[in-house]
Amino acid sequence: MPSLRDATAESPAPVRALAMALTDWIGRLGSVWIEGQVTQISRRPGLQTVFLTLRDTHADVSVPVTCARTLVDGLNPPLVEGGSIVVLGRPDYYPNRGSLSLKVREIRLVGLGELLARLERRRQLLAAEGLFEARLKQRLPFLPTRVGLVTAPRSAAERDVLENAQRRWPAVRFEVAYAAMQGTRAVPEILESLERLDRHPEVQVVVVARGGGSVEDLLPFSDEALVRAVHAMRTPVVSAIGHEPDTPLLDLVADVRASTPTDAAKLVVPDVVEELRGVTQARDRLRSTLAGHLDRELAMLQQLRSRPAMADPRSLVDTRRDEVDVLADRSRRSLRHALDRAADDLEHQRARARAMSPLATLQRGYAVLQDADGHVVTSVTALSPGDPVSARVADGRVQATTTALEEEPDD
Repeated sequence: MPSLRDATAESPAPVRALAMALTDWIGRLGSVWIEGQVTQISRRPGLQTVFLTLRDTHADVSVPVTCARTLVDGLNPPLVEGGSIVVLGRPDYYPNRGSLSLKVREIRLVGLGELLARLERRRQLLAAEGLFEARLKQRLPFLPTRVGLVTAPRSAAERDVLENAQRRWPAVRFEVAYAAMQGTRAVPEILESLERLDRHPEVQVVVVARGGGSVEDLLPFSDEALVRAVHAMRTPVVSAIGHEPDTPLLDLVADVRASTPTDAAKLVVPDVVEELRGVTQARDRLRSTLAGHLDRELAMLQQLRSRPAMADPRSLVDTRRDEVDVLADRSRRSLRHALDRAADDLEHQRARARAMSPLATLQRGYAVLQDADGHVVTSVTALSPGDPVSARVADGRVQATTTALEEEPDD
């Protein structure tokens, strides 16, 4: 049998030569440790071999795996599709089928604790960069003109979001961008859908929705590239991944986290029934407030109109005029009494003044004698015979000359 190197168009090598060469080259790889995600488990009746498909967690690459049934059945917990495993195997080429397979002789399950530890380290690193800070969260619009939805085609999550949103607000419009929600194609397709919706001029909020699943199923929503892409979006993002206990990193970077896709529909659009009820209640409160205000004003107006001054404005003038007349009469009487008392008092004072006046004494026949200098003469010693004197009487003066002086003897 000619070798592959010596083969020509005239003397080609048989297929078995290529198969043997491939078997030889692949066999030189030896045993290797490989990590991947189980996407398919096939147990064929009567065979002691289990066929698996091992897929890369970050690329659309997979490889078939064969292993002994006893190896798979002896795992605790049992091996399930979607689980992450680390295997020790040797690549084998099967010439009869022209297929490549990884023949595994040891399987180690990647536990949930290890996955969660990886996610926690990633969360801490992204949190240290500030991607999850509350101040960066955008407020959702009250009534968006169009809602973007990233979900799997014909999925229960899509049905929940669309039906509940349209039930709450029938006029809501959606721009749906389909993407794989698990597996290796999930991250690139979700990134493409988010970028397209973020560029859409009418989309005001984007919902990323997926139903529940295992931690392995939700790994794409903790991808660092996806987290950074959502952080950089200008459009608010609502994360509706899994159920209440599920917390992928997308929930932390999204502007709003919804516990379920149904909850996301309640968050992005208002309930038209509740809004109409609120409008009705507000209108009723406004009407009641306005009616109460009008009733109070009417009651106050009635009170004002019932007052005498408003019923007959002249009554107030008449009352005040009567009061003025009474006060004027009282003032006249008071002034008259005051004048009478003052006149009486003046007469008394005048009488007293008259009684004490020297003129009253003069009217009784007395006179005041004064010398030539006008000094009152109180003693005969102050005059000499022949001195001029004047005598003040009640109605005038008498001018006289002293002719003689007589002294009264002391008793």
